[in-house]
Amino acid sequence: MKTRIAALAAALALASAVATATPASADPVPGSPNQFYAYCSVDLLGVPLGCTETDAAHSSHICQYVSTALGLGLDCIQR
Repeated sequence: MKTRIAALAAALALASAVATATPASADPVPGSPNQFYAYCSVDLLGVPLGCTETDAAHSSHICQYVSTALGLGLDCIQR
C-alpha cells in the first residue's frame, strides 16, 4: 500500500513539474539539444517539484522531456 501511495505521489509530482516547466525560453545545455536548465523545489522523496525554466547561473537542475507510461514526463537531475 505504501508503494502505491509513493508511486501516486511521484506521478503527481511529475505531472506538476511537466505543467510548470517548459524549455521555450530556458537556456539549453551545451551539447544536448533536448536538455535545458531549470530551478526545481525538491520534496522529501527527492522528486523535483515546481520546476521553472531559468538560465544556467540560477539553475538547480538539468531537465529534459521523456515519454512515460503516463504520457509526457519531465526527467531532471540535480546539478
